[in-house]
Amino acid sequence: MPAYSLSAAVQSELDIKKSRFIAIVAPVQDRAAAMCLVAGLREQHRAASHVCWALMAGGQSGMSDDGEPSGTAGRPMLEVLRHHDLDGVVAAVVRYYGGVKLGAGGLVRAYTDAVAAALKQAQLIEHVPMSLLVLRLPYADEARVRRWIEQQEYALVKASHDDDVLMTVQLPAADAELAGGLLRDITQGRVQQIDTDA
Repeated sequence: MPAYSLSAAVQSELDIKKSRFIAIVAPVQDRAAAMCLVAGLREQHRAASHVCWALMAGGQSGMSDDGEPSGTAGRPMLEVLRHHDLDGVVAAVVRYYGGVKLGAGGLVRAYTDAVAAALKQAQLIEHVPMSLLVLRLPYADEARVRRWIEQQEYALVKASHDDDVLMTVQLPAADAELAGGLLRDITQGRVQQIDTDA
């Protein structure tokens, strides 16, 4: 079953019993990027009562109720992301308390509805897990390998030149093994793949 991400960040706002709920859904690479976005919202909305968030990002998924009663914000938001088969997506909701208590059920509905409203405006795109290939090759093969990267429509993330050429290539994870073999073929075995945890 395919997973989806978002083409761009989207924001929407709901007013529920005098409380303002500002929801933001955004594509992110990893947890660090998601936490950066949440920190930015806290900075931007210093007067807000809560900035709750939920993240679907493979093994880095997580959530926070940020002071709301346990299970009334982060988990419902995470469930909305799960329900839409999203990955590499953070949802954050900024709440300005309006003086009327919503109760646990009301909070769950409010956070769920806020994220769902933002997602209605978002454009979903298929989420393709990516990998990095780090290659070491002789200068003589550089032009040939660069041409191959362009033909495959992969991204050359970085190239450095020392005794050899070091290239970092981003490509769909599903292509990584096959790509390594093809590169060995086109360079007659001169390219070396360097293992990386990236």
